[in-house]
Amino acid sequence: MEFAELIKTPRVDGVVLHRPFMPTVEGTLCLTGHHLILSSRQDNTEELWLLHSNIDSIEKRFVGSVGNIIVKCKDLRVIQLDIPGMDECLNIASSIEALSTLDSVSLMYPFFYRPMFEVIEDGWNSFLPRDAFKDLESMTDEWRLSEVNKDFTVCSSYPPLVAVPKSIDDDTLRKAATFRHGGRFPVLSYYHKKNGMVMMRAGQPLTGTNGRRCKEDEKLINATLRPGKRGYVIDTRTINVAQQAKARGGGFESEGNYPQWRRIHKAIERYNVLQESLIKLVEACSDQSHSMDRWLSKLEASNWQTHIKEILTTACLAAQCIDREGASVLVHGTEGTDSTLQVTSLAQIILDPACRTIKGFQSLVEREWLQAGHHFQQRCAQSAYSNSKPRQEAPVFLLFLDCVWQILRQFPCSFEFNESFLVLLFEHAYASQFGTFLGSCAADRARLSLPEKTVSLWSWANRPQELEHLTNPLYEANSLVIWPSVAPQSLLLWEGVFLRWNRSSKCLDEAYDEMVHIIEYNKELQNKVNSLRRQLAQLETDDPLLNTP
Repeated sequence: MEFAELIKTPRVDGVVLHRPFMPTVEGTLCLTGHHLILSSRQDNTEELWLLHSNIDSIEKRFVGSVGNIIVKCKDLRVIQLDIPGMDECLNIASSIEALSTLDSVSLMYPFFYRPMFEVIEDGWNSFLPRDAFKDLESMTDEWRLSEVNKDFTVCSSYPPLVAVPKSIDDDTLRKAATFRHGGRFPVLSYYHKKNGMVMMRAGQPLTGTNGRRCKEDEKLINATLRPGKRGYVIDTRTINVAQQAKARGGGFESEGNYPQWRRIHKAIERYNVLQESLIKLVEACSDQSHSMDRWLSKLEASNWQTHIKEILTTACLAAQCIDREGASVLVHGTEGTDSTLQVTSLAQIILDPACRTIKGFQSLVEREWLQAGHHFQQRCAQSAYSNSKPRQEAPVFLLFLDCVWQILRQFPCSFEFNESFLVLLFEHAYASQFGTFLGSCAADRARLSLPEKTVSLWSWANRPQELEHLTNPLYEANSLVIWPSVAPQSLLLWEGVFLRWNRSSKCLDEAYDEMVHIIEYNKELQNKVNSLRRQLAQLETDDPLLNTP
């Protein structure tokens, strides 16, 4: 298919662009296969380059001979284009709708993007499983990397290499996979260096109404327990939902077959409930007209903060079982690709200081989201403004990032990265020139040859000039476990995402710049103090009389 077939009117002059907190711009609107571009001959005006894949929905209005197109984006931005001529307006709107809803992944912009920067570090090779396993090998010899899934036949959503107990052979893994939803047999998610406890993740067991069991599955998860120790199964569904899953062939671990494991049920919502929550939240944040009572009522009705609380509470529980109870943990919901990953990744941020660094967090996203099979392609297909009926869309990854922001806000000196880094990941998960978030699992990315045909987001983000904007100036390495508060009054609305386009950030930007200036000045003074102390010590050494009272 040629993009030109979808572009009815490639260029229109005299288009006026309205954007939040920016001056109105008049210029030429151009449509390409992947971008909506508005450029102006006016001095000091910023051009608009908007990816079609970032467009969630559009609305058309006509005032006389001028047409207005309201463009609502997946990053929650809303812009308006005033286009002279009814035909031109209709043609532009029709083309945008067609170009922003292309189904073929291979037609997406990452396959056509050519970087304008030198790739110093190839992000596709930055976080390979074998490299991560070397760190594990330095701490324990009880685990191995299995290639049982090297051709993606045992589990279509797992990567080719997975960490499993050394005492479990590949035949046992194949049989255990037939007993788990989607073939997602229990694999290592995290090893706690402090006490040797582990966290694993999986899909739900396929016990069904007949109480089916699998000796290989029992052997696999029991192999992670130390002698005389118990483990915890954290099921991210309520007991009622888990019971209902039995009728559809799913289920949960029965205490009779897993006597060394205690099962705990938590309530983390899924799919359409989360998508509806995001839509309500964005609607509340976009409405500038309502009173305080109405705003608080709408915010509460969205249930967004409730979802944040549920996810953080469950992650804290998993971390507590590992660090304080000295017990290993298995986390799963239904498929093991949504709420499971929220819990396992947040628990690691709580427990592991390395995950609070920029590279460590990137590694976490690779391990626990990209390689673990989160369905980015489906979950991030629509944002809060789409008029299409939701299919499998859900802001699962955005909720995870919001939870990380809540912890970052409570521990502002314990994270090497800042809020801008989290916002960057949100934006690129929904629309990007990079191939990192394309596809829904490692098999998809291998089939699409993403490492060969696209550029990794990490290749761009890890350049020194970009890291400068993503680094937290308050960061001081903290080797301790950090326990976030999940009290309702401790959880705030993430203004950096949800109010970003609704009010000017000028004052916040100025305050941030002043903070950076103060920190830099403090470092200068500290260096002067250290230099003077060294000079004084040298003088005391050279002239013993200075030491006399």
